[in-house]
Amino acid sequence: MSVRVSLVAAARSSSLLAERFDDDRPLDQAGWHEVQLAAQALVPLGAAELRYCSPTPRSRATGEALGYAPMAQPALRDCDMGRWRGLTLSDVAAREPAAVDAWLADPRSAPHGGEPLLAFIARIGGWLDTRPAQEGSIVAVAEPAVVRAALVYALKAPPSTYWNVDVRPLSTVTLTGLPGRWSLRLEAGAR
Repeated sequence: MSVRVSLVAAARSSSLLAERFDDDRPLDQAGWHEVQLAAQALVPLGAAELRYCSPTPRSRATGEALGYAPMAQPALRDCDMGRWRGLTLSDVAAREPAAVDAWLADPRSAPHGGEPLLAFIARIGGWLDTRPAQEGSIVAVAEPAVVRAALVYALKAPPSTYWNVDVRPLSTVTLTGLPGRWSLRLEAGAR
């Protein structure tokens, strides 16, 4: 018996360089356009028995636009970035370069006053491990950071791996398994 969890990264709400920590802006025009282009490939995931999303406006809008009618899960919220919330990485690096270096180097640090990376990964892993263990499928639309954290947790990779996982808007990944025993599943592309 195993469960299949497909994670869909939310469409974008800003350009990559304008992304902000713990951003709760809605989808921008480019994001809506990308959802329309990707819909044909992503809509079938909505057949899952359980459909969830991060509580952010862009995750909700992405899930709704794909017809998932997802239920918001507070545990799937983005990492709490404390006083850095709403700022870009370049903003913070200009103001607090030593704090950024500490945050990137130590997954237990939280110089921003929010959630340490290690705690964020554990929270997302906790959500993953509490999914119903019966055979079935789940789809969840979440922020790219949440998808990265889920992958690090599922693969039991070192926390530093988080910084090496590139999750693009509307990309998908599937995990299969049971609580504490997850495998990454790569699907064959269209032929």
